[in-house]
Amino acid sequence: QQMIRSLSRPVARALQKRAMSGASLPALPYAYDALEPTISSTIMEIHHTKHHQTYVTNLNGALEKAEAASKSGDASALIALAPAIKFNGGGHINHTLFWENLCPASESSPPTGALAAAIEADFGSFDAMKSQMSAQTVAVQGSGWGWLGYNPSSGSLEIATCSNQDPLAATTGLVPIVGIDVWEHAYYLDYKNVRPDYVGAIWDVIDWKCAERRFEAAK
Repeated sequence: QQMIRSLSRPVARALQKRAMSGASLPALPYAYDALEPTISSTIMEIHHTKHHQTYVTNLNGALEKAEAASKSGDASALIALAPAIKFNGGGHINHTLFWENLCPASESSPPTGALAAAIEADFGSFDAMKSQMSAQTVAVQGSGWGWLGYNPSSGSLEIATCSNQDPLAATTGLVPIVGIDVWEHAYYLDYKNVRPDYVGAIWDVIDWKCAERRFEAAK
């Protein structure tokens, strides 16, 4: 247990939960073709069943090895496994959040209530927030994520970007409200290398009702 506590909090929590159950691929709340034409069914199916599944498989493998290393007191092995747990665990967390904050275009409508008021207070307007988040997300170097997050300390909304599969909450302290995946596997088949077109289009399928629930839970 002391060995587990010496690791980062996300790794420690993951190890402590390992004995109860491993990570699993979540079912999508919509069909693979539900987000067309913004995101094709081909991309959705590959992204979900191949890429996300790989993070889940590799996370469970790393956690199993880490559990064995913890029991044997092998500090060197635990330290060596931490990057794999962070990367694959982050991939699992990020994609789970991503699927949840998407919906068919017919069900997407601008936020209302407290979230709408907070966006206006912190960014000036809904369109200004989208413009700022789009610009920062498009500018991510290499692979990563763009996020609208809630800062519990300041009580305000913030835009942040994370590299690779770094999870927002564990690396910045912000609570995820809406995330946009800008790894090329999320859009290349539909948009080639034109990331700005993908980021501009994805606003059509953001589930703001999900975002509102996350915001209310975070406050």
